[in-house]
Amino acid sequence: MKTEILNIYNEVDIKRATYLLAKGELVAIPTETVYGLAADAKNPEAIKNIFKVKGRPENHPLILHIDSAEKLTDWAYDIPDVAYQLAEHFWPGPLTLLLKKKPEVSDLITGGLDTIAIRVPANVMLRDIISRLDSGLVAPSANLHTKLSPTTAEHVLDHLGGKIAAVLDGDSCSVGIESTIISLIDQTPKVLRKGPITADAIQEALGIKVDVLETHGKKVSGNMLKHYQPHTKSLLMTADEILRYLKNSQNEDKKIALMYYSSMRELIVQPHAVKLSGDIEEYTKAMYQTLYQLDKESCDEIIIECPPHSSEWGAVWDRLKKACYQEN
Repeated sequence: MKTEILNIYNEVDIKRATYLLAKGELVAIPTETVYGLAADAKNPEAIKNIFKVKGRPENHPLILHIDSAEKLTDWAYDIPDVAYQLAEHFWPGPLTLLLKKKPEVSDLITGGLDTIAIRVPANVMLRDIISRLDSGLVAPSANLHTKLSPTTAEHVLDHLGGKIAAVLDGDSCSVGIESTIISLIDQTPKVLRKGPITADAIQEALGIKVDVLETHGKKVSGNMLKHYQPHTKSLLMTADEILRYLKNSQNEDKKIALMYYSSMRELIVQPHAVKLSGDIEEYTKAMYQTLYQLDKESCDEIIIECPPHSSEWGAVWDRLKKACYQEN
C-alpha cells in the first residue's frame, strides 16, 4: 500500500481524507496533542484494523473524537453536569472525559468496557472532517504500540508508512503530549492520565475536589508501565547523575545522546546533546520531537534529565518514566 500524503489546509485533500475514512480506510490525523490513527467509529472493520496496524491489544480502549459537546449524547448516557462544565471550559482541547457508554456503541472502541473516553480536538479542520462524516473518529496515537508518539507527519510515516491509506499533514502538534483523561463515572472526578490540563485547572473550573490517581488498574489509553518509548535504551537521571555518568570510565566508549534543560556547561560539548526550554509548554511541545531526533542518532543510550518536581510537570514525568521503563 502506498500511503498518500495529504494537506489539511487544502480543501481537495480534506475531501479526500473524508472520503477515505468513509470508505473504512485508516488516515493519520493531526490534533493539538499528537497525530492520531483515525477510523470511522461506526465502522467495526476499520476499528479492528487500527489494532492490527499498531500491534495494539484489542482490550486496550480507544479515545473517541467528536466535533462538539452536543454529540456526547450520541455515544454516552447519564452524562453528569460536570461534563458540560468541563466542555465549556476546555473544549475544544486536550481533555478526555470518561463517561458511561451507550449500549449500542461498539465494544471494539471501549475494549469491552461499559465506559467510553471522548474529547473534542482543537483542530478546526479536523472537526470539520468529523462533521462531514456525521460520525466520530477513534484515533489512538499514529505509531506502533508502546513506541514514541508522533507529533509530525514524518514521524507517522516512520512508523506506519505503507501500512495506512493516508497521512493528513497539519504541521507539528501545538501541544505535543497526549490529553488529560478524567473519569466522571463516580461522584468525585478522577484524573486517570495526566496531561496538558492539570488537576488544579480542573478543580478551579469546577469548584470541587478532583482526585489524581497516581497508579490504578483502570483500562484507559496510556495506562501501561512501558510506553512512549524510543528504540534506543533511555535513562532518566538528575543533572548531577548525568555528569557523574558521563565521567565514569565504564561509559567512555559509549555513544550517548542527551536531552536536558538545565544550565550544564559541561554538556554543551556533547556531540549528541539537545537542550530544551525550561518552560513547561515549550518543553512539552519539543519533547517527543527531540526524542525522535535523538533516536535516529544511532546512539547506545539516550539520557534524559529529570524534569522539575512540581504538579504542572506531572504529565511530563509520567511520559518520561514510561519511556525509560526497563523490564527486569
